[in-house]
Order: sequence, then C-alpha cells, then structure tokens
Amino acid sequence: MVIGMAAHRLEPRQRRVAIFIGGAGAIVLRVTLTAVAALLLTIQGLQLIGGLLLLWIGYKMLKQEEESHDGVKEAATLMGAVSTILVADFIMSLDNVLGVAGASEGNVSLLIFGLIFSMAILMFMGSLVAEWINKVWWLAYVGAGVIAWTGAAMIFEDGLVRSRVPMKGVALHAVAIAIALATLALAHFQHRRN
Repeated sequence: MVIGMAAHRLEPRQRRVAIFIGGAGAIVLRVTLTAVAALLLTIQGLQLIGGLLLLWIGYKMLKQEEESHDGVKEAATLMGAVSTILVADFIMSLDNVLGVAGASEGNVSLLIFGLIFSMAILMFMGSLVAEWINKVWWLAYVGAGVIAWTGAAMIFEDGLVRSRVPMKGVALHAVAIAIALATLALAHFQHRRN
C-alpha cells in the first residue's frame, strides 16, 4: 500500500524508478534488519515510536492525496516517493523479517531468498496499487487506513504499552481500527479546514 500510494502520482517512468529504487533499498534494509532483529526486539518503545510514525505517514499521505485530488498540490517528486517508501518499509519490516527468519530456520540461503522473493512481490503489488489508486481515488482512504491501522497495532504490541494497557485479539483490533479511523478523519477535516 505504501509503495503504491507513494508512487502513484508520478508519471509512469518515474513511478517505475521510484518503485525499483524504493524496493531495492527496502531489500537492503530487510537484510540489515535481519542481522539485528533479535537485538531490536529487546528495545522497549521501538514499536511504539514506529507505530506513531506510521500514524503520521498515514495522516500525511491521505492529506496529500486530498490536496492532490482537489488540485491544490503538484504531483509528488521521485525523491519524496522513494523516501516515503524507505521510511515506511523500515518501520514495518520487523514483522516480515522475523517471519522470514523463523521460516528459514537458520539457513542463510533460504533467508536471503525469502527476503528477496517477498520484496519482488511487494514491488509488483506496489505498481498494481499505484495504478488502482490513479483509477479509483477513494482507494487512497483504504491505503491510508491500512497504514494507520498497522501503526496503531504496533503501538499496542510494544512492551511499554502492553505492560500498561494489556490488549489482545478483538479488543486490540477494535482499538486499532478506531485509531485508524480517527487518523483518517483528522487528515480529512484538517484538509477541509485549510
């Protein structure tokens, strides 16, 4: 979703370049994160910060979409799209890295194959989502909502938050959905107010 939303306003050639550079950078980030994943998981507050950043990215992307849809803002830049892809992918990579690392059971070749294969899927789907958002503008709300929901869920999965506000299952998803909807509403009304 992030890749598609970040790149869809670019002209087709720049869109392909942004998805390729962002995807290649994301592969490097994931391989690097795999090496330090165990250490990162012990740092309480990291998922909280990442979740808050994802809420901000979801808010920012929807606000930009609405401004663009209303003709207020110029098309996104290549570097802006690439940096958005890399920042969001860095924040969300931890779960993917841990899943691939667990499935590889210590086999480095299998681990690298899994990371590269997952990124190939992400780049392909990023292109597809970008095309869909260009054709059906309201999908930007869905994309921003997914990003915000992921951020909200990350916040409640962090050790610092979980020890103070223990939530699991349906309650966690309900609160994450409420936070995502509030983020979307805030971006929408902030744009309308401006």
